[in-house]
Amino acid sequence: MDIWPDRRVLDLFDIALPIIQAPMAGPGTAELAIAVSDAGGLGSLPCAQLSLQQTRAALERIGPSVSRRLNLNFFCHRPAIDRDRSLKWRARLAPYYVELGLDPEADLPAAARRPFDSEFCTLVEEYRPAVVSFHFGLPSQTLVERVRAAGAKVISSATTIAEARWLEEHGCDAVIAMGLEAGGHRGNFLAEDMSRQVGTFALVPQLADAVHVPVIAAGGIADARGIVAALALGSAAVQIGTAYLFCPEANVSPLYLEALGAAGDADTMITNVFTGRPARGIVNRLMREQGPLSSFTPPFPAAAAALAPLKAKAETQGRTDFTNLWSGQAARLARRSMPAGPLTRLLAQQALEKLTGR
Repeated sequence: MDIWPDRRVLDLFDIALPIIQAPMAGPGTAELAIAVSDAGGLGSLPCAQLSLQQTRAALERIGPSVSRRLNLNFFCHRPAIDRDRSLKWRARLAPYYVELGLDPEADLPAAARRPFDSEFCTLVEEYRPAVVSFHFGLPSQTLVERVRAAGAKVISSATTIAEARWLEEHGCDAVIAMGLEAGGHRGNFLAEDMSRQVGTFALVPQLADAVHVPVIAAGGIADARGIVAALALGSAAVQIGTAYLFCPEANVSPLYLEALGAAGDADTMITNVFTGRPARGIVNRLMREQGPLSSFTPPFPAAAAALAPLKAKAETQGRTDFTNLWSGQAARLARRSMPAGPLTRLLAQQALEKLTGR
């Protein structure tokens, strides 16, 4: 398929199809990345919830030479500790602990979200992926320069024009236009006001006009119609997340999959009660009773630690009251149970047919 109207991302990443699998920390796996890359798209491996050893093991499964086109994704937040807010958050959650027969004073696990650092950068230099993507802005300029020196293209998410321009000025080769419809954590890093966030199909053309680097559309895209619309508005590729959650290669529990399968257009909200940062997920009890946006959550990612025992216990009872069910608004448009490789090829084929009129 070599007649795509805009080849900038295809040539930049050396891929055949303008489809990027969203990283999706947790559900994203090495097997999912391999399947998408082998189909001609860009597979992504989320590393934010992996240790160095786990990341290395996943890269070994993918292949040390990185012969497949691969995107390694990292968070670049700056961890903060607010003991007062953490204690108040635990106090708000204490009734749930009692309800589930748990000790509200028990020691908590560490929040397992590690920002990109020099040790992760050393792995990038060793495995030399085609692309390295970041969420929540960019790491230090020194680390960005090391990533680029390793031969990787650098991309990151923008939720506003100001963020897109900042990313371009600080060395990004392409910018992901992350619309309000997208599932998972918002990529915002210059603004905190969620009421001013922009939808994908308003954001994409404005970013395309505002920056010189290629724009990748993300949010609310789960079928060929969304791909065609994004390309028509000025994006050079799309990033798809929620549609890949239904693939067998994704690490999605039966409870999560059931919730995704039942989710409609109005069944998600943006909330910060699971981690301390805004993210879109399927509405559940915790979001209704403590949020969706709460001023009581400690800074990202500390809020998640106090929820971990509640999540684990409730899930043993078949409940998702305390589970972060990340999902975009277009879950209903996604195909069910199709392997990631055939799904990638089918989406590209159907989009190209619509573009060419064949």
